[in-house]
This record gives sequence, structure tokens and C-alpha cells, in this order.
Amino acid sequence: MLPRALIPPDRPRVSVRSEQFPLERQADGVRRIAEIVLVEIHEGSTRGRGECVPDPALGETVEAVIAAIEALADGISTGVIMRRSLQRTVPAGVVRNAIDLALWDFDAKRTNSSVWQIAGLDVPHRLTTAVTIPHGSAEVMGALAAQEAHRPLLKLELDSIHEFDRLLAVKVAAPHSRLIVDAHAGWTLDSLIQAMPTLKDAGVELIEDPLPASNDAGLASFKHEIPICANRSCRDRSSLPHLVRRYDAINIDLNRTGGFTEALALLEQARDDGFRIKVSSRVGTSLSTAPAAILGQDADWVDLDAPLLLARDRQPGLRFDGSVLYPPSVSLWG
Repeated sequence: MLPRALIPPDRPRVSVRSEQFPLERQADGVRRIAEIVLVEIHEGSTRGRGECVPDPALGETVEAVIAAIEALADGISTGVIMRRSLQRTVPAGVVRNAIDLALWDFDAKRTNSSVWQIAGLDVPHRLTTAVTIPHGSAEVMGALAAQEAHRPLLKLELDSIHEFDRLLAVKVAAPHSRLIVDAHAGWTLDSLIQAMPTLKDAGVELIEDPLPASNDAGLASFKHEIPICANRSCRDRSSLPHLVRRYDAINIDLNRTGGFTEALALLEQARDDGFRIKVSSRVGTSLSTAPAAILGQDADWVDLDAPLLLARDRQPGLRFDGSVLYPPSVSLWG
């Protein structure tokens, strides 16, 4: 038996698994499932957690994400992979996001601190989040908007520039709500320019992804009466040179940036480059949304209603009071 002084100290253990959370019924009447991947780093009674949300539309599968994280588990356990080295060894995306978030949470808990303190941020405060009106018929979207008319900020999905009947239905049903439009890259440049006055009259204050990223050069050719936000084309800091003069704002999604570390750097660089900031999260649990709530303290728009879309959330989860989102408790994340 080895002398006690020669016995290696206990190393953190890394575990990864998939989980499913049912969503409330959507505008099309379909009840969906949010599929997430959870990473946990354990050392004694200390546990750091990170959650990512793979998007099959981007070729991300739960199985592939789990396999990639398992391949990195030994490096995390031995300390070869830490927050800084992770940025060099793993590309931006959901795999790095889950690991990075778990490392931040683990570091905060083992040092009896908080993520915002470690990152040198101000004390988190309450935020006002947008609430999504999902795509559907004008009748359905108007009815949903009527239920949410007390919300100060609504985000509606308009896949086509010709869906002004849906915009009008939402505006009539919720006349006092501010509006964000997510166009899902489904419009054309000419139709966008022609629609600007109508969108402005309706009170739309931000248009997200009006054009496909491969066809957005024309956005630099005219004055934007309404700010235009890059979402899918904004991944990390390397994205910013392409977006200058085309977009007025960027959307930061931790699943795209690959975690909190790059998201902080992206936000700082984007501010320096003159962009306004929107922070969002994919449809996951409060554990996915909590880091974005800390990141979004200085954002111009916050789109963090994902936990409100679930039929069942983690407990304890984030606290909402209407559209007001409270800072996450350290027992949840950070």
C-alpha cells in the first residue's frame, strides 16, 4: 500500500447525460419536448453544472454531443482542460458551452464565490424579458397576444414579409406592448425595404435575421429605420467583421458562442464596435437560461422566456414575476 503522502488526491468526476422536458402546447397545437445535455463536475460535496441545447437543424444531435463531451472528460478531471484552455481546444458550439458553464459553476462553488464576482461584473439585477408569440395563423397569434397583452415586450415570428395580417392581429390584441420581429431569414432585401414604414408604424423596434446570412450584403446599402439584428450569423468574435455596417445589433446565444467565457468577450468587443446587444437562449431549462441572465445585465433586449415555455422546469428554477426575471440563485447556477 502506498504511503498516504504518495496517494494522488481525489480528482473531480465528470458526468454527462441527456434529459427531456415537455413544453406547453404551441400555436400549432403540437406538444414538443426540449432535449438537453447536462454536464456535471463533482468533487466531494461540490457540484458544478452546465446545460446545452443541441439543435438538429444545425446538425447537432444529443448522441454526438454526449460522445464529444465524454471524450474530453478525462482532460477536465485532470485539470488539463480548464476555462481558458477549453477556448483553444474546443470550437464554439454546444459541446464547449456545456463544459464551459459547468466549469464556471464549479469554480464559483468551490471558491465560495459567484460567477459575477469571478468575472468582475456588477451585482445582477432584475431584467425584463421578451415573451414569444410563436408562428401561427393571424387568428391564433392574435389570441395568444391577447393573453400576453400585459407583457411590455413581445417577440413574434414572421416567416414571410407578407404576413402583415399576423403583425396587425398582434398589434390590435396587445396595443401597448413593444414588439420584436424574428424573420427567420425568410425575407428579401426589396421586401424588407418596402416593409420598413409599415413595421415602424406598427411599433416594431427590432428586426432579427430578415435575410439569409449568405445574402445579407445589401443590408449595408440603405438606412435602417428600425435596427436590424444578426442572430444565426453571429457566432463568436470572429463573426463581427462580417456584420459591421450590415447590422445594428447582434444576438448572443451561449450555445453558439460556446459558453459564458466567449460570450463575455463577444459582448465587450461588439460594444466597442458600436453594436447594440440582444441576449437570448434556446428552449431549455432554467439552468440553460441562468448564465444568459447574468450575461444580459447590460443588454438592450433580453429574450429569456424559455423556462416559461416548459410544462415542467428544474427546481429550484429561475423566478419570474410576469415578464420580470430575477437573478439566478447560486443553488441553480453561478
